[in-house]
Amino acid sequence: MEYAACQVSIAPLRAQPSDKSEMVSQLLFGETVEIQESKDNWKYVVCAWDGYTGWVDGKQLKRLTPTEFNQYRDHQALNLSLVEGLMAADHFIPVTLGAVLPQYDGLRCQLGEQTYQFSGPVVTPGQQKTNSEWVVKVARRYLHAPYLWGGRSPFGIDCSGFTQMVYKTAGIRLLRDASQQVSQGRLIDFMEECQAGDLAFFDNGKGLVTHVGIILPECHIIHASGEVRVDKLDHFGIFNKEQNRYTHQLRIVKRLLPDEPVAAQVEETEAEVPAMEEELAGQGALFG
Repeated sequence: MEYAACQVSIAPLRAQPSDKSEMVSQLLFGETVEIQESKDNWKYVVCAWDGYTGWVDGKQLKRLTPTEFNQYRDHQALNLSLVEGLMAADHFIPVTLGAVLPQYDGLRCQLGEQTYQFSGPVVTPGQQKTNSEWVVKVARRYLHAPYLWGGRSPFGIDCSGFTQMVYKTAGIRLLRDASQQVSQGRLIDFMEECQAGDLAFFDNGKGLVTHVGIILPECHIIHASGEVRVDKLDHFGIFNKEQNRYTHQLRIVKRLLPDEPVAAQVEETEAEVPAMEEELAGQGALFG
């Protein structure tokens, strides 16, 4: 088995080995893959984070040894800035929110033989406290990011790419597509039982799940539709105030976060949010 990591800011993952082929997803800097097939300069890969498959231009990948692949998987941090620069000796690489910093030591990361300095805010998946406050705050960082089929960055993102990247910062592995993500988590039977951070899924009227978003407090939802936006949500679906109509039909709500009783959630919010924002301010003012 061959292994590699994305060595550019954003690499398209395509349905076929051609620059003209549909982009089905993206790799962000530092994300790792297994290479299963080669065709000319193209590599058919399996993404290590979610198992998604597609073709990547081999020039956008850095080959890794099996040892490096395992090290990068076990020792990585994620960029928390919308865009931040990796500084090498003779060049910069702009990396977006959610990009991976392999073997990050607090100041530097390393991809192959190349070492980069990084001074932006970071999070280590699995070490961050997984709660609704964190998920909601990271989700809001993507507000107004344009919709892009297959996108996973603030420069262009689709609905399931948005939910996947937000949950990635909390160390939770979501699959790539909305139709896959709906199989994960615990079913919430009634809208009254929803909590911030839950995933709401929507169908196309024929039973096929085609859209997903993150539930916010006070019956709102943040989702990628034209852009990452906030709309009203009820048991019928998403109501777009600008269009004065329902745009998405609610199918199901799933929970991947711990349950947060209402009373406890209010007390925890009052006590922890200022502390969390103070901590993040010290890391580079993530939430402005």
